[in-house]
Amino acid sequence: MEQGETIKESVVREYWEETGLELVDPKLMGAFTFLIKEQDELIQEWMMFTFMCHHTEGSLVEECDEGELEWVHMNEVLTKPMAEGDRHIYSHVLTDKHMMYGKFTYTSDYQLIDYSLDRANS
Repeated sequence: MEQGETIKESVVREYWEETGLELVDPKLMGAFTFLIKEQDELIQEWMMFTFMCHHTEGSLVEECDEGELEWVHMNEVLTKPMAEGDRHIYSHVLTDKHMMYGKFTYTSDYQLIDYSLDRANS
């Protein structure tokens, strides 16, 4: 996030910078805490906010500094390689319309140790 940005402004800007597409009405679907631990010592902690958006405007860029972009059908998302915790996040976003809160704890080599999820009811 840039200084002074809201999380929504940040996702719109980041998505545009990486794809050339402007998100139209992105919806916040998840707020997650990530912890990296070695034994019982906390090494790193960050937050991740997950949005869902069905409409974009603009033209897709040919190249991206962040890596190679790959567009797949929503039915194929969970077949792609990803961190174990991300599967829980994508499963929720692709099948549910409610907000979800969660915490994921990983080892320093990114093996999932534990997680908890809390689906909002409203």
